[in-house]
Amino acid sequence: MNKFEFKNLVRDLKDSLKEKTFFKDLRKEVETGANGTQNYVVKKGINKNTIASTRQ
Repeated sequence: MNKFEFKNLVRDLKDSLKEKTFFKDLRKEVETGANGTQNYVVKKGINKNTIASTRQ
């Protein structure tokens, strides 16, 4: 391995490490139940204002 190949290898490793840390920092947590995705409240009918279950 000559100097040119070694420099390219080091540069590629540095760039990939920088890219991995960049994406790791940008990742956000998902909030469970945000925007009504977990429970649905019935708005009309006999069961108004009750939380609907998945069992029907």
